[in-house]
Amino acid sequence: MIELTDPKSRAPFYDKFDGFFRPFAAFPKDPRDLPFVMLTFTALLVLVPFATFLYLTPGFSAWFAVAYIVVLLLGFVDKYTLMLHNTSHRRLFTKRFDWMNHLIPAVLAPFMGQSPYTYFAHHIGMHHFENNLEADLSSTIRFRRDSVRGFLSYFGRFFFLGIFDLTRYQARNKRWKLFRMALIGELCWVAGVVLLGFVNFWATITVFVVPFVLIRFLMMAGNWAQHAFVDASDPASPYKNSLTCINTRYNRRCYNDGYHIGHHVKANRHWTEMPGDFEKDRANYRDNDAIVLDGVDFTAVWFMLMTKQYTALAKRFVDLRDVRRSDDEIIALLRERTRPILRHPAASPAMSGTPSPAGT
Repeated sequence: MIELTDPKSRAPFYDKFDGFFRPFAAFPKDPRDLPFVMLTFTALLVLVPFATFLYLTPGFSAWFAVAYIVVLLLGFVDKYTLMLHNTSHRRLFTKRFDWMNHLIPAVLAPFMGQSPYTYFAHHIGMHHFENNLEADLSSTIRFRRDSVRGFLSYFGRFFFLGIFDLTRYQARNKRWKLFRMALIGELCWVAGVVLLGFVNFWATITVFVVPFVLIRFLMMAGNWAQHAFVDASDPASPYKNSLTCINTRYNRRCYNDGYHIGHHVKANRHWTEMPGDFEKDRANYRDNDAIVLDGVDFTAVWFMLMTKQYTALAKRFVDLRDVRRSDDEIIALLRERTRPILRHPAASPAMSGTPSPAGT
């Protein structure tokens, strides 16, 4: 049988806080989250001085601008985005250092293409409440998920109208804390960009605008892939509306984010527990005919869907049944799960309360 999880993704991080890392072990609530502490400080020490240099350098150097974007994309932005995701669900810093819980969603966010706190208001305060069903503002179900035109419509709505949809949603549900979080965060980003544009227009485009556009595109492409294969008979089930990707460099780099089904089954499950949970829960994945792909990440899945590479997707399909289906049968299953679902009677999962700004 195929090994369903990469052994490297099960390895614990920083079991012994020796030498250089020992002073940092006091910061996180959970010692397993020490990589987030290190990433936060590293990003602050690298990106903030680099961005300041771009603002203070006379004239504009396209080479420095390109170097900044390359460092951002190759060194930080994917890891930061998934750190933001995890620390939105689980508070990172201990009570003693509680003020540091604002470093990731507010201080680092604009450098990483995020407006302060809006990710939390959208992901925790909306997406997990609505579970990719009709009321979910980032729901994929009404689109054909192998359609370029469908994706462009999906992305365009989010990019240009997303903040209006989100604040209206939070107001309608009387989640005023989340409403203020989203509105103030987005307005602060806009105001900051406008003001900094007068200081140095091209540095502002490089440091804040380009990452903003790129990351919003990449996040929506990722969400599209994560919820591309939906069973119309039960779109509320996380086993049938989400995708899991295993054995990828992406999982090792981005904190096991590929285990998206497990994340929707239990949203605050710790990222180090994802592979083990998947192995223990294989029976439910099998019984629900969950979609699991081997050796590809969400960006690759999005591209394969946009180019309708169903044969390639079928080759990556992990069939948890005792007898593997033919490629034609798998392709038929994948095509069926990408069809639009225009209306479904399933209600949003019952949830109560408003999450705290820094997660739980």
